[in-house]
Amino acid sequence: MGKAAFDVRATLPDGEDVGRLQWEAPRLIYRGAERRVFDAAALQDVRVEGGDLVLARGERFALGAAQAAKWAQAIANPPGRLEKLGVKAGMRVAILDLDDAGFASELGTRAAPVNDLRDLDILVYGADSDQALARIGELVPALADRGALWVVSLKGKLLKVKDVEVMAAAKAFGLVDNKVCSFSETRTALRFTRRRG
Repeated sequence: MGKAAFDVRATLPDGEDVGRLQWEAPRLIYRGAERRVFDAAALQDVRVEGGDLVLARGERFALGAAQAAKWAQAIANPPGRLEKLGVKAGMRVAILDLDDAGFASELGTRAAPVNDLRDLDILVYGADSDQALARIGELVPALADRGALWVVSLKGKLLKVKDVEVMAAAKAFGLVDNKVCSFSETRTALRFTRRRG
């Protein structure tokens, strides 16, 4: 399901509310009168009752039967990092300026990283400075016609460049953002592709 968000009616321990519910594996985020984050134990035994997504402690979110079932399935079986990035066997994938040996090893189980920056299906690029963002223009020609550039940056207290700065830099080179995912505990990833038509 990837990242999804809906405006919902919520039944919470302190009453009814209306807000935006977002699934960003492995967390469920609700933004209503106050922001609430549900993960780990709160998401165990998630179930569907009468069109509501119901969490372990009884919080209810009115998504409708079909969407609630879809969300419950996604929460019970969260996608791995390679699924979130869209990596499939046989793809040409490269990693550039990202110091994450664990990711390189994980990637190798599905698509061995390539060093030849040409005709790439996916380029995973670590960018945590204005200088790194300025290099995006040099990287666009490395992508296949329908290839994707994932820009991976530090988040939270470690943040060095904001998402809006990453998006502005990529858009300046004709790219459009179309997906975001949590890359790790300390990093987030934004996907960009060439603008169509």
